[in-house]
Amino acid sequence: MRSPALVAVLVIASSFRAPIAEDELPPAVDRKVDFVKDVKPLFAKHCLSCHGSEKQEAGFRLDMQAAALAGGDGGASILPENSADSLLIRYVAGIDENIVMPPKGDQLTKTQVGILRAWIDQGATWPEPDDAGTKKNSHWSYQPVVRPKEPVVKNKAWARNSIDAFVLARLEEKGIAPSAEADRRTLIRRVYFDLLGLPPEPIAVEAFLNDKSKDAYENLVDSLLQSPHFGERWGRHWLDMARYADSDGYEKDNARPNAWRWRNWVIDAINRDLPFDQFTIEQLAGDLLPDATVDQKLATAFHRQTLTNTEGGTDQEQFRIEACFDRTETTSTVWLGLTVGCARCHSHKYDEISQREYYQIFAFLNNGDESNTNVPTSEEAMKKYEAEKATHDVKLRLLNAELAAAKESLKPALIPWEADFRKRVAETGDKPIGWQTLEFEKLEAASKSRFTRQDDGSYLVEGDVPDTDEYTLTARVVETSQPISAIRVETLTDDRLPSKGPGRTPHGNFVLSDLRVYFGGKKELAKDDAVKLVSGTADFSQAMFPAQNAIDGDPMKTGWAISPQMSKPHHADFMTEKPLTTRGENWIQVVLDQKYGGQHSIGKFRVQVRAGSDPKDGIPKNVLAALDIDPADRKPEQSQEILDWFATVHEATKKVVASVEAHQKAAPKEPVMSVRVINQRKANPRMTYVLRRGEFLQPIKELEIIPAGLGTLNPLKPREKIGDRLDLATWIVSPENPLTSRVTVNYVWKHLFGQGIVRTVNDFGVRGEKPSHPKLLDWLADEFRGNLGWSRKELIRLIVTSATYRQSSTHRSELLEVDPRNSLLARQNRLRAEAEIIRDFSLSVSGLLSKKIGGPSVFPPLPPGVTELSYAGNFKWNTSQGEDQFRRGMYTFFKRTSPHPNLTTFDCPDANTTCVDRQTSNTPLQALILLNNVVFTEAAQSLGKQILEVKNLSDKERLNLAFESCVSRPMAGSEAGQFASLLDASRQWYEAHPDDAKKLVGSYVVEGTSPAESAAWTATCRVMLNMDEFITRN
Repeated sequence: MRSPALVAVLVIASSFRAPIAEDELPPAVDRKVDFVKDVKPLFAKHCLSCHGSEKQEAGFRLDMQAAALAGGDGGASILPENSADSLLIRYVAGIDENIVMPPKGDQLTKTQVGILRAWIDQGATWPEPDDAGTKKNSHWSYQPVVRPKEPVVKNKAWARNSIDAFVLARLEEKGIAPSAEADRRTLIRRVYFDLLGLPPEPIAVEAFLNDKSKDAYENLVDSLLQSPHFGERWGRHWLDMARYADSDGYEKDNARPNAWRWRNWVIDAINRDLPFDQFTIEQLAGDLLPDATVDQKLATAFHRQTLTNTEGGTDQEQFRIEACFDRTETTSTVWLGLTVGCARCHSHKYDEISQREYYQIFAFLNNGDESNTNVPTSEEAMKKYEAEKATHDVKLRLLNAELAAAKESLKPALIPWEADFRKRVAETGDKPIGWQTLEFEKLEAASKSRFTRQDDGSYLVEGDVPDTDEYTLTARVVETSQPISAIRVETLTDDRLPSKGPGRTPHGNFVLSDLRVYFGGKKELAKDDAVKLVSGTADFSQAMFPAQNAIDGDPMKTGWAISPQMSKPHHADFMTEKPLTTRGENWIQVVLDQKYGGQHSIGKFRVQVRAGSDPKDGIPKNVLAALDIDPADRKPEQSQEILDWFATVHEATKKVVASVEAHQKAAPKEPVMSVRVINQRKANPRMTYVLRRGEFLQPIKELEIIPAGLGTLNPLKPREKIGDRLDLATWIVSPENPLTSRVTVNYVWKHLFGQGIVRTVNDFGVRGEKPSHPKLLDWLADEFRGNLGWSRKELIRLIVTSATYRQSSTHRSELLEVDPRNSLLARQNRLRAEAEIIRDFSLSVSGLLSKKIGGPSVFPPLPPGVTELSYAGNFKWNTSQGEDQFRRGMYTFFKRTSPHPNLTTFDCPDANTTCVDRQTSNTPLQALILLNNVVFTEAAQSLGKQILEVKNLSDKERLNLAFESCVSRPMAGSEAGQFASLLDASRQWYEAHPDDAKKLVGSYVVEGTSPAESAAWTATCRVMLNMDEFITRN
């Protein structure tokens, strides 16, 4: 095998080779060369062991025409009609001392090199059509899925469905009998665990035990498949594969407050049993579907779970490429079960995946842009909104009708007003309006920002840029001949600001969310000195962000902004309701509140006040423009603009206008939120190249890549000339693809048996394990995509109703040597619950668990010191209150750099890369957490309280009730005695230590019961919740 260094040399040499002089090469033979007789035998003898169907060193294959002419990782090796520049000739001729082909065995003679030269110079004719006769890769997983015949077995009575026939056939070959069916208590607990991730309540266990119908178990399975908690359980498995988290990762690891909305989509899709092929297509390419729905666009957030680096100075293109690497490798692992990541830097060492093919998959994802879209917060919220909106609109129509009638009656009054307006404008003429620049004696910022006065009376804001800010500016007002009637806020540009400003964001925008003015005779002004501002106009306002918004009383969501006219000076004028008289000493305080967030604060400003009034004050620009036109020449819409405004100020109509506006403001808000999605890049699509050693700064421009599939699998046929993500998704779930259905049923099998039919669930390649039951795997794969219509629920139902699944998990010592890993499935396997499920179990049996489905992530109690691990203290864990403290573990906020220790201690993956197979450890720390962590302590408190509140029971009955609530079975004799002794010892200890008893019981006090008695039961329940059997599925 060629060394990795030599492969790297091959790749590099392709782009940096020097020209070869003709006399350095053996001459081409002077005759017509026949490929079949002359060339093919040379390839077979000297080349195909390294460049054939089973192995392709450096991504180069010489047994297929298309692959040979395409070349390998270093580009084309055969240049028809140009043998002198063909890499193949360079290497077989031994021109490069470090690269001689073949590396072992006999070298080609000069005559043989001459034959290859002549063949290339004559056009490299390859007469075999469509590579007929070439050998395809023989690895089992690349072969088509063919439905095998169900085997004939001796013990036909044992088999409940076809699964059992395949399993039993293998067992009978080895002379092994299957295990007996598990008892009903074990079965109900097992199927609850696997389908819901919850323990069965005692009443459900009792009902199942008493159900004597022949279909009792099947009916139980059907009811669990219809439970909304099914989507939570199997959704959690999918979140592992999607590397779901509630934060960005990397150093800053900022929170993603909208991530949960895609989690909701997953739960809902699984609950409604969205066929797996559609489930796949929507997540990989939902935005590309015809008339894509909001939910289909939301589904693409599967590939927005990648890490995001927001550190200063990072090259965003580098991390965009990193995200595409991750998407390429996650897609291939989750759906194809292949370790394609090995081909990022060089062709795969073991599987038939060239580096070029890696970038062919990468190319599909390279033009998926990260973007955002608005989606409903929930279906229920949207239905409520639509009902409220309909009611609101009915009333609005009535109010608008009243307003229209009022405006019609107002028309006679408009004529004399307009004549008076024109007269006042004429009297004012071109007299300049006096604006006085305020010289501030005191400037304060809510942040650490600094103010530097400029020569023109403006102020430059410097220092760190906070997320939000507030400037409080105080100035003495010079006495004016006329009262002050307006305030002007100028926002100015400066080369020292990002994009020249006037805002402090990188693009130069700002949002003045609230303007407040105070005026009085003392320097220290109070709320009573507030000045009411009645109108705001600006030289330019961003759509949906007019100057009027700065005085609307809502400092959090609205404001004045100026996009897209950044890098330009702007001003906004605000009229006072009453004139401000300036006799004697006067002070003014101006507060520029900027709470929009995202660093949208003002970078340079000047504030002025105006003495005197202007007839045009408070009249919008469009109305002034219409008033400038002679009434006879106005268009109907211009006349209407004047009338509409006039109605807002005339005494006869302004109350009606105010009623309409108030009702419009009270309109129900549409329950939508912005979520991260993938959207296809339409303009300026990116070109994809092979990246040398996976380095984003080293694209091999000679190796432009067209999106395509893997050569060893079925052909990918795009809808257009250049394929997109929808073509990729369709190829993945096409009936011809031999991997997807095999890989998917193997994942499902793994979750139900603890190990897959292929144990290496993430590797179906040549280095992965072979299936323990290859015919069963193919039968399930064919059944899943065929008769079951890709239904996840039907597949699970088929498996869990089989006799194989229903076997006892009791250890069988006689099989230790014959089948130590239980690969033949002569029994079920025992499984330790996952981190989230352990918590769910404890909260469920204690009666604390919230059954609410979906919604934002929550913050259960966290041990001290964990959030301090966050970057620069940028994250606060505000413990949830009420039932949100007791949500299922899958809803716990997952911060990549400092996840909840209860999760990591029990082997929850870090969410940095896809996880298709959680590992299970066994450490003392796990036992300590179950005994002492506040969540499990509170569960013990609640369970003890529940047991004590059941009246008229003996200690023995209470102990059995608690035990059966935990493990779904009554105590055995020895267990009863041990727990009775524990209870007695606990009573004695807590009676002697009353303060400790009160501390342990906490708020879970039982009326009429002493603290010592409650504490004894809490301590006993805590041990029950710490039993191995409690956190184990048998």
